Amino acid sequence: MEQNAIELVGITKIFPGVIANDHVDLQVRENEVHALLGENGAGKSTLMSILFGTYDADEGHIVIRGKEVQIKDPNAATALGIGMVHQHFKLVHNYTVTENIILGIESTNRLGMLDLASAEKKVEALSEQYGLSVNPRAKIEDISVGMQQRVEILKTLYRDADILIFDEPSAVLTPQEIDELMDIIRLLKNEGKTIILITHKLREIKAVADRCTVLRRGKRIGTVEVSDVDEKQMAEMMVGRAIKFEIDKEPATPGAVFLDIKNLTVKTGHGLRGVHNLSLQVRSGEIVGIAGVDGNGQTELIQALTALLPVDSGSIFVKGHDVTHMSVKERIRSGIGHVPEDRHRHGLVLPFSIAENVSLKEYDIPPYSSRFGILDYKAMHSHAADLIKQYDIRAGEGSVMKAQNMSGGNQQKVIIAREIALSPDVLIVAQPTRGLDVGAIEYIRKRIVAERDKGRAVLLVSFELDEIMNLCDKIAIISKGEIVGVFDQGTVDEHEIGYMMAGSKKDTITGEASR
Repeated sequence: MEQNAIELVGITKIFPGVIANDHVDLQVRENEVHALLGENGAGKSTLMSILFGTYDADEGHIVIRGKEVQIKDPNAATALGIGMVHQHFKLVHNYTVTENIILGIESTNRLGMLDLASAEKKVEALSEQYGLSVNPRAKIEDISVGMQQRVEILKTLYRDADILIFDEPSAVLTPQEIDELMDIIRLLKNEGKTIILITHKLREIKAVADRCTVLRRGKRIGTVEVSDVDEKQMAEMMVGRAIKFEIDKEPATPGAVFLDIKNLTVKTGHGLRGVHNLSLQVRSGEIVGIAGVDGNGQTELIQALTALLPVDSGSIFVKGHDVTHMSVKERIRSGIGHVPEDRHRHGLVLPFSIAENVSLKEYDIPPYSSRFGILDYKAMHSHAADLIKQYDIRAGEGSVMKAQNMSGGNQQKVIIAREIALSPDVLIVAQPTRGLDVGAIEYIRKRIVAERDKGRAVLLVSFELDEIMNLCDKIAIISKGEIVGVFDQGTVDEHEIGYMMAGSKKDTITGEASR
């Protein structure tokens, strides 16, 4: 029999109101890519946090290469050759790549001075060995999200890790960066590393994993050879029912223009040009999707529409009313709903309860506040309880549960529930399914289509090209802050969209993209 690099036996972890791991067994073979699959809140990250020493298990034990070990903190895990690439990167943005990598294990020269030059050489050598192409002297704030993830990988390799845990590694990456990550994982395996891959994306599991263990509501459902199952079988194991990958929707019946963007120019937070002379219309009863590579003005466009960035020039109209210079609150009152791309930064107040978070945009008006400005917590919790039931939000403590203690998928459901409950005329949705499992993705996409069918105007921004292709009635391609084409769904294919995302033009709907 092949030796197991890792054995987790009977791991149990209980948080208040939630059994995160319920007597879970896991065996990971030496030098394999082992996927850990499950819905949001299934206990995957908790299980790996126990292996990495972030949490203590309430029951069970850990065996590394045949020897039972105690892993009380991440330093103990590092000493055992275990490294973890976290979903939310642990980087200091004004430090260089090398400074981040050596943080906590700094070496000095004969004079007791920090030996940064030697560290840079080692980082450069590791980067070259694993094909990571990272500049050791670059500052974190100046490199892309995909490159920041490579820095996190280098941190583990610098510490001589031979067991690497990837926690939702593609959640913040573009399609091109995901392909590059898959190549990196293959190379790491070829170099003798053992990989545990936490992911919701079945396509990635099929691309790189040897075996897959499925968790559901804290329990292990089973382990399969990836080559023996298809994506639908894995999805059914994960959620306990058949999943429909296709989006059922009737043809759109667009009405009046609800969102009219005219010649919009917006600068980034650093004063650079983010959006230039952009015009776009979204009608009631339709979903318009914006496709583009990350960093081409999508964030600035959304933030300008929602008053998070000032408009440099141009105009924004909602149902014929000029909202260009309105405040955030005034835009909400004018009929704009917003599901932000960064749910932690702009979507939720993490220390707040579900009840407080779903009332954030209406806390100052009845029924959540009296005319004397006193909050009515009973009304807030009643409203939250209704949304928890309606949106199948998994909250062990009910409406008093803090957002920071919820899984990413359930946090996203809280935001979606709040925004839809506002009944906005215009619903702006950014990266709605980022980092979510197939069950949550199916549910949220249905809700978006349902809002379209109620006559809302939906503007969808997503880096998932298949989501844009399948969900939207019209597709607008953005490149370098400009719309380079708007097309009815079904009139362009992925290759044409890819060319335009890279900056090419397309003169007609039926013509070929010009290079």
